[in-house]
Amino acid sequence: MQRALALGRLGMSLSTGPAGMFGGRPPVVEAVPVTMENKTPLPDLSQLSPDEILTIELFKTNTPSVVNIANIALARHYYSTDVLKIPQGQGSGFIWDTSGEQPDRLAAPHQAGLVSHPAAGCSHIVTNFHVIRGASEVQVSLIDQSTYPAKIVGGDPAKDVAVLQLQAPPEVLANLKPVSLGASSSLVVGQKVFAIGNPFGLDHSLSSGIISGLNRELNTGYGGSSLRNVIQCDAAINPGNSGGPLLDSRGRLIGINTAIADPTGKGASSGIGFAIPIDTVRGLVEQILKYGRVVRPVLGITIAPPQALRQMGLEGVLVMDVPPGTPADKAGMQGIVRDGFGRLVLGDVIVGMNGRPVKKEADLFDILDGCKVGDTVNVEVLRRGGQRKVLSVQLAERQPETTE
Repeated sequence: MQRALALGRLGMSLSTGPAGMFGGRPPVVEAVPVTMENKTPLPDLSQLSPDEILTIELFKTNTPSVVNIANIALARHYYSTDVLKIPQGQGSGFIWDTSGEQPDRLAAPHQAGLVSHPAAGCSHIVTNFHVIRGASEVQVSLIDQSTYPAKIVGGDPAKDVAVLQLQAPPEVLANLKPVSLGASSSLVVGQKVFAIGNPFGLDHSLSSGIISGLNRELNTGYGGSSLRNVIQCDAAINPGNSGGPLLDSRGRLIGINTAIADPTGKGASSGIGFAIPIDTVRGLVEQILKYGRVVRPVLGITIAPPQALRQMGLEGVLVMDVPPGTPADKAGMQGIVRDGFGRLVLGDVIVGMNGRPVKKEADLFDILDGCKVGDTVNVEVLRRGGQRKVLSVQLAERQPETTE
């Protein structure tokens, strides 16, 4: 599965005159701008169907935006003090922005003020966090097989998203091709999708299929965290595809290929692949670019195990504790307490937020994932005695001592 790193570099066309033409002065060297493109010649299109032509054009147009990522670890030689660079994995990624300019975004993120612009001469690459997990060094190979180091800007292991900054010459960064963003909110089952990546180290491979399911939940294996609203598709996704783009039929990014269902345990495609939706990825990437990490908003409460409510036949999220000074405490939310006789008195049960019902913990997490630190949310609670109240809570940043 390991992929040998391509060591080629971008070529430059040199234009010089005949010897002595410049009267003893050194010849003028003219640098021809580099263009990142798929230079594979097109076949005779008259022999192909319209659907085939569209697929070929989609692949040719979008492969310059897809990169190969090598995860390099440092290890000390067993018989000496030499430090060795050992490839420990590879995956895919895609170019998010280039030289301070971002690809066309949807209107909503701009209006919400979520889009930040990188500094001039800076290009970022988005991939899965598990692709670069534990890396001492990251190498990125472009469409022309040139390879450059990349710095890890930040990542979110719980949501399996990471952002890299490509360390390449300015003339290379200026000619990169960012991916074109789409939306995942309007996807439907049966819609055609395309995956581009580097499965098993095979550069820029294309597979196609349809969306097989929506709103799946996927365990990331990080602290019990789960990815929600995940896209399920039957496009062939294999080891090495992780971090690569899932595109719609117009070549717009709708998700990041992340995982496969593998009942054999051998890492082969079973026809069931999963991708993180772009609507989730966009907010995470913008936070990482702005803060170097994902800043998660919280109410500032400790949640009771769901079994407690199930035994009482209730739906919602039971508040077990409200630490002093947290947003929930300032809003008057109540946790479980003991009365004068030492008996437990039920705390507030969160049954809604911002007009959306909360029937279980996942509902609460979904709503919070769509909020930002500083947002004010209306939380509907069921209080002991059957009284319903709506509390206005200003969300704060997650603190280590709180669970939600």
